[in-house]
Amino acid sequence: MASVSATVLCTALIAGSTQAQNKKNVTTTSPTLNFYGLPGLIDMPSAEAMPSGQGAIGISHFAGQTRTSFSFQFSPRISATFRYIGIQDFNDLGFDTYRDRSFDFRYLIAKEGRIRPAITVGLQDFSGTGIYAGEYLVATKNFDRPLSLPGKFKVTAGLGWGRLGTLGSIGSPFGADRPVFTGGDTGGELSIDQLFRGPMAPFGGIEWQVNDRVGLKAEYSTDAYTPETSRGVFTQESRLNFGAEYQVNRGLRLGAYYLYGSEFGINAQLQFNPNRPVSPFALAGPRPVIVRPDRAVNPDAYDTTWADSERAPGVIRDAIAPELAEDGIQLEAVTISSIRAELRVSTGRFENQAIVVGRVARTMARILPPSVETFDIVLVNNGLAMSKVTVARTDIETLEFVPRASGALLPVTVIDSAEANPPANALIEEDLYPSLSWSIGPYVRTSFFDPDKPVRVDVGVSAIASYRFAPGWQLAGEVRHRLAGNIADSDRLSNSVLPRVRTNAVLYARGGDTTIENLYLAKQWKPSKNTYARVSMGYFEQMFGGVSSEVLWKPASSRLALGIEANYVMQRDFDQLFGFQDYDVATGHVSAYYNFGGGYYAQVDVGRYLAGDHGATFTLERQFANGWRVGGFFTMTNVSSEDFGEGSFDKGITLTIPTSWFTGRPSKQVVQQTIRPIQRDGGARLSVPGRLYEQVRGGHKSDLVADWGRVWE
Repeated sequence: MASVSATVLCTALIAGSTQAQNKKNVTTTSPTLNFYGLPGLIDMPSAEAMPSGQGAIGISHFAGQTRTSFSFQFSPRISATFRYIGIQDFNDLGFDTYRDRSFDFRYLIAKEGRIRPAITVGLQDFSGTGIYAGEYLVATKNFDRPLSLPGKFKVTAGLGWGRLGTLGSIGSPFGADRPVFTGGDTGGELSIDQLFRGPMAPFGGIEWQVNDRVGLKAEYSTDAYTPETSRGVFTQESRLNFGAEYQVNRGLRLGAYYLYGSEFGINAQLQFNPNRPVSPFALAGPRPVIVRPDRAVNPDAYDTTWADSERAPGVIRDAIAPELAEDGIQLEAVTISSIRAELRVSTGRFENQAIVVGRVARTMARILPPSVETFDIVLVNNGLAMSKVTVARTDIETLEFVPRASGALLPVTVIDSAEANPPANALIEEDLYPSLSWSIGPYVRTSFFDPDKPVRVDVGVSAIASYRFAPGWQLAGEVRHRLAGNIADSDRLSNSVLPRVRTNAVLYARGGDTTIENLYLAKQWKPSKNTYARVSMGYFEQMFGGVSSEVLWKPASSRLALGIEANYVMQRDFDQLFGFQDYDVATGHVSAYYNFGGGYYAQVDVGRYLAGDHGATFTLERQFANGWRVGGFFTMTNVSSEDFGEGSFDKGITLTIPTSWFTGRPSKQVVQQTIRPIQRDGGARLSVPGRLYEQVRGGHKSDLVADWGRVWE
C-alpha cells in the first residue's frame, strides 16, 4: 500500500541523492515553477515545458493561502497538474480554512527556436469549482548574457482570461459573458463554453538566472484576486511581484517573494524524473555465451543420437534449471529435439521480460547440445503462457558483441502467441505445485481531502498468503490489523443519494481493527492461443465480495486487446469479516485496451458500475522503461452531476512506482496510489485481484520490443 506521502518521500530521496552525486554542478535544464506548481514566473505562467516524463511537487504560501500541486510532463508537449489549496479566513463561506481541488492542462504549441519563442496554451482549473479558472496563451524566449550581463535571461509575455484577465483588461474578443466564482458550486463540471471568454489582459515578466544557484524574478500580474480581496484575505496594492530563488540541488529549488505590494511569500519546488532512480539499477552480469565448435572442424560434436535417449529431457532440465534459478527464473517445462528446444519459464524477480529472454537464451546456448539450433522461449506468468520468443542459436552466438547488439537481434527474433499448454511430449517440472508464498509487513491506508483534516492515515500490520495447488488455481488472502490511525475519527459521513458503495469508507474504518482485506479462490487459463479466462470468487476488496468472471482476447503480436468482465457481488459488513449487508449488484464492463507505442496506453471500459449506474471510464497512461507508470482517468455515467455530488463525476491520477527504483535491486513489487479529488458513489468500479490484461501485457510483443534494449543484460 502506498500513499502520497510515499511520493513526497521518494522525491526527497531524489533530491538528497542528486545532491550527493552532484555537489558542485547543480545546473538543471528544467524550467522553474510558479506558485501554482507550473513552469512560470511567480504567479504567472511561462511557455516552457519540463523534460518529458518529469514530475514536480510544488508547495507555496502567501497571505494565508497554501497551494500544494503535483505536475507531470506526460509527453514532450502535454502536461497536467493536480492542485490542492487551503485559504484561511475565507469568511463568508463558513470555513476557517477553505479547501479546494483543481486540475490544469497545458499544451506546448511551438518549441523554442533560434528566433522563435516557445508558445504554450493552458487551461487552469478547468474542471473544479472555478476559483482559479483561467486560460492563457504565453510565449517565452531565452537569452544568454544580454548586454554582457552574467547568466541567462528568460522573457515571458502572454494573454490571460478568467483569473488571469481581471486586471488591466484590453477587451473581450471572444465574448464578455463569464460567471464569477461564488463558492457555492460543487465543482467538477467541464466549463467548455466558458473557455477564453470574458476580459483578456496582457501579462509578462523576466527571469534572470544569475548563476547555477541564484535566480531573480519580476512579473506584472493580471490577477485581481477578487475572491480573496473581497473577503478580506489580503489587500492587493500593486500589480508587480518580485522574487529570489536558490537552487539547492538538481531537484530542489527554494524561493522568497514580495507580492502585490503587501505580502511576503515562499515557494518550494521539488522536481524528479523516473529516469533518474534513487538507487541505480544493479544487476549481476549474465554468464557469457559459449560458442559451439566449428562443424567443419568437429562434426562429431553435432551428433544427434543423444536425442533418442529417454533420459535426454531430464538431463537437460537438471542442467538448465539450477542456472536459471540463480537468476530468479523458474523453469516450468522442457521440450527437446535434436535441432529445436522449447523452455517454458516464469520469474518472480524481473518485471522486464526482455531480460528474462536474454538470460534464458544465454543459458540455452551454454548448455544445450550443439545440434540444437532453434530456441523457443515461452514466457509464463501465473500459469498463463504470454508469448513465444523464437531466436536462432547462431544469432545469439554471433551478435552478442556487435555494435548495437540488441537492435541487431530484434529483426531476426520472432515474437508470437504461445499455445496454452506445453506439447504432449514436454517434460513438466514436478516441483511447481503445490506452492505456498507469504509475507508479513506494514501497511498504510490513506484518506485525502477531508476539509477538517486533509490527510488521514491508518497504519498497521498486514499478512498476505497465496497457495497455488494446481496449474491456474490460486487461493489467496490478506489479513490486516490496525495499530494506529485517524481515518475513523472523521465525522463526515455519507450524504449520497445513490447506493452508498464507496462513501461509507468512514464506517468501514470504524468497523474493526482486525479485518480481512481479501480472501478469494481464482482459476485462470487459456481457452485458445489468443484468449485468456478467469473465474474468481470470495471477498475481493474491503467493501465487496462475490463472483467475478473475465475473458480477454489479446494476441501477443497485437497492440489491441478486448475484454469482457461480469460480476455479481454483495456489499460486505462494516467489520470486514465474513458477513454481507443487504445490497447486491450485477456489474461488469466491456473493455478495449490499446498500446500506442512509446510507453503510451489507452483503456476504455463501458458497462455497469457498483451503484447501478451505466457509463464509461477513459484511461490514458504512460509507462517508462524502468516500470514507472503515470496516468489519468475519468468516468462519465448516467448519474447527473447533482446526484453525483461534489466533484460532478469521478476522475483521478494513478501512480505506480517499482520498488527497484528505490532499492536498485530487481523486483516485481510496486507501490501504487490513486489520487482522486473526491471519492463518491457514481462511477465506482469493483476492485478484483488478478485482472488479466495487467498479467499478460508485459510479456507481449509491444512491451518486449519497448524493453528490448535490456535483452543482453
